[in-house]
Amino acid sequence: MRSYSIMAVVFTYLAVGVVASPAGEPVRPQGSVQELMDTRIDPAADALWDSVAFIASEKGDEDRRPRTPAEWAAVRQNALALIQGASDLGLPGRRVSVLETTPGPGELRASEIEHLIEADPTAFAKRARALGSAARTALAAIDAKDADALMNAGGVIDAACEACHVVYWYPKQLLGGK
Repeated sequence: MRSYSIMAVVFTYLAVGVVASPAGEPVRPQGSVQELMDTRIDPAADALWDSVAFIASEKGDEDRRPRTPAEWAAVRQNALALIQGASDLGLPGRRVSVLETTPGPGELRASEIEHLIEADPTAFAKRARALGSAARTALAAIDAKDADALMNAGGVIDAACEACHVVYWYPKQLLGGK
């Protein structure tokens, strides 16, 4: 019984990334912020946003929303992926990017973003939790099969994304700078 308790503690530490390397240094979470955004957070958020829409055009009106159990299940999986991605995003010590690329106009370099996050990791984690909370709002709408509430939750998700991006990714755009 005791070995199971020890294993449970070890797995818990591994799951939250609070392990030490052989040298005693904390191990950074795997994958960069950029990789997490590109592979999990953006695709999941895009799928949620694309799942509900009212589009009026010359061809007529389109009321896009999940209707079948399979469509609701697919949207639910994306909400869960966004919740988990937001949770992973908030883990301390994650690198912003493995590459230092030239940013777009008004955007910060990865090293500048990393500096901002390291200067106040609690604020960054709070913003990641806000994204997770917004995604949980979407999950509640999905579980209620309420497409209107899901559309509203999409706005809350967008606001959570933007609140983080204007601080860490493109604050210079707000100032009109390059």
